[in-house]
Amino acid sequence: MRTLEWKGRTVAWDVVGEGPPLVLLHGTPWSSALWRPIAEALAARFTVHLWDMPGYGASSKRAEHPVGLDVQGELFAHLLGVWGLDRPHVVAHDIGGAVALRARLLHGARFTSLALVDVVALRPWGSPFFRLVQQHAEVFEQLPPAVHRGAIEAYMRGASYRGLRDDDLAALVEPWLGEEGQRAFYRQIAQADEAHTAVLEPRLAEIDEPVRIVWGEQDGWIPADRAERLRAAIPGSTLALIPDAGHLIQLDAPAALAAELSGWLERHR
Repeated sequence: MRTLEWKGRTVAWDVVGEGPPLVLLHGTPWSSALWRPIAEALAARFTVHLWDMPGYGASSKRAEHPVGLDVQGELFAHLLGVWGLDRPHVVAHDIGGAVALRARLLHGARFTSLALVDVVALRPWGSPFFRLVQQHAEVFEQLPPAVHRGAIEAYMRGASYRGLRDDDLAALVEPWLGEEGQRAFYRQIAQADEAHTAVLEPRLAEIDEPVRIVWGEQDGWIPADRAERLRAAIPGSTLALIPDAGHLIQLDAPAALAAELSGWLERHR
């Protein structure tokens, strides 16, 4: 991974492939590693940019740096300028959807196409666990390491419909271990704020780029009815439901997701 600095934060990023520019945005509590296999599959036809949001993955996790959706949206718009990308294709998952939408609607970014995959965009969002952590983040930060690990493993398993392999689960959990990782895990939940998507909802009709909404039909974190609402809110958008897939669609149905995204991107090259 390469790095750059922004307002005191270290942002880990990478680029693979050759062709029209494409940016992949991860969600929570994941990192760009979740997108890596699909990025490599698309690299034969696209120049694919990946990045870890500050507070996630290999990017910095300093306690004094806010990591809310407002910060991430501003940073994403900045990154597009740093990378010299005027109208890239964008594919976003989970809170990455809100980050992309904030960059588009609040910070002047424009895209060639936008694919929203099981995204955080419409209220309400956040699981009961999310809300519990928000009320008691300082307590959760002090959990014994083994208890913390068990809690996030159980939490992450709930994002998969088919069930996670041990090696996949370990890779997802690893960035959140250790004192810094544990504090960062609960801090990003504590700073999640529905106000950062509420401001977007009345403006979704302004989006005039081609938009594809892709959803795991068995998403237990953000139910598929939210996908239907989002399609209705964005004029001209289309929806694909992926069977036998939950919120972690990249691991539940990688072949189906790769085929869907590949077909979508090829139609809008």
